Amino acid sequence: MKRSAAAILAAGAVAIGSAALVLPQAFAAAEGCRVQYTVASQWQGGFQANVQITNLGDAISNWSLGFAFPNSAQRLTQGWNATWSQSGANVTATNVNWNGNLATNASASIGFTGSWSGSNPSPASFTLNGVACTGGVTNPTTGPTTGAPPTSPAVTTPPPPTGTTPVAINGQLRVCGVNLCNQYNRPIQLRGMSTHGIQWFGSCYNNNSLNALAGDWKADLFRVSMYVQEQGYETNPTAFTNQVNNLVDMATARGMYVLIDFHILTPGDPNYNLDRAKTFFAAVSSRHANKNNVIYEIANEPNGVSWGSIKSYAEQVIPVIRGNDPDGIVIVGTRGWSSLGVSEGGNETEVINNPVNAQNVMYAFHFYAASHQGNYRDAVSRAASRIPLFVTEFGTVDYTGSGPFDQASSTTWLNLLDSLKISYANWTFSDHTESSAALLPGTCNGSNYTGTGVLKASGQFIRSRIMTPDNFPTS
Repeated sequence: MKRSAAAILAAGAVAIGSAALVLPQAFAAAEGCRVQYTVASQWQGGFQANVQITNLGDAISNWSLGFAFPNSAQRLTQGWNATWSQSGANVTATNVNWNGNLATNASASIGFTGSWSGSNPSPASFTLNGVACTGGVTNPTTGPTTGAPPTSPAVTTPPPPTGTTPVAINGQLRVCGVNLCNQYNRPIQLRGMSTHGIQWFGSCYNNNSLNALAGDWKADLFRVSMYVQEQGYETNPTAFTNQVNNLVDMATARGMYVLIDFHILTPGDPNYNLDRAKTFFAAVSSRHANKNNVIYEIANEPNGVSWGSIKSYAEQVIPVIRGNDPDGIVIVGTRGWSSLGVSEGGNETEVINNPVNAQNVMYAFHFYAASHQGNYRDAVSRAASRIPLFVTEFGTVDYTGSGPFDQASSTTWLNLLDSLKISYANWTFSDHTESSAALLPGTCNGSNYTGTGVLKASGQFIRSRIMTPDNFPTS
């Protein structure tokens, strides 16, 4: 917020229950290059493929990988770690600025999601900078073959959950198609609360309040909003990084997912804070790399800047996170205060047609129910079938964070998000005087955060929505 101050390929993978049976395939060349093409997962009408390129020739500083889909109905939908394009059946992936240099025997890992109908055969050949990657097929699991079908590795199914918290049930999350999926490869929705700026309301976040959020509210998600400007991170990077780390540990101890929000608002161009973002996310991703509950929101509300500039920022920050935490979900803010561009006269097509080149990426959408209604909901409805969305912030009031509680519009919004399994965090779990805050003023001076007696009308409504059963699928 805040005006006030405050985001298989290959017939060799088939769904078995909730698990995916992956049949890796590799295409090798005696000279030039080797490509290992691995089917990661497949669902009805969609798939994910990972591609590892190994340069077997002289060192190169830029590369372009080419292949053709055997089925004309197969379409590229989103890619990462390369710039992807498709013309007819032909697909091209070119390096991005940080992975273009490939020494002899060096590799680059890229990937994409796609759609299909009818059948979903794998590509038969690849080229690297125009040189064919041809030769015998090598199966990474069974060793060299002479073209015989690869054997199937054992299917690994996560064991049943042993705990009852959101993290104990769902484990490490990932993006599958347009959904946020749990360790059983099933789409889920997380529901929770966002802090206000921790520089102003740090006293609201303590053992009692987080116990209430996890136990009384039964929240799945805790968003930690660390402003960068406005008396935030830039004034004392070490202290604010430590404060964020402490809150992540507190949420982790209670079995909640935690979303680290790099809360940029003014100026609206995230590139203004690029160096700060790299420093901050290098620190927190290293600190929490072994946790399975941390989500990274790298740009809260970009505004007054093009989607291309936001995408460029994301593609420079994400590799910093991936260097420490290769599995963590990353959420990228969108144009127009994370409105998919709607608040600045655009729409979702700019993201759909030019997605971030990275894996396990989602796109942020924000709304304030009294201000953002029909055309914003229409944009979400359209976008949700094409790109993975996460409502990292929303309010039940107007866009300033104030004004009357709009229960009718808030209900319509949450019903829509529930129907689409889009996760959300409400602004805010704080005792700010503004009407968007859940807690009554002065609550954070005491020790009681449970029940409805400490809540404003908005807080009572949101608590009643969050505390209904999640029914997370585990099979």
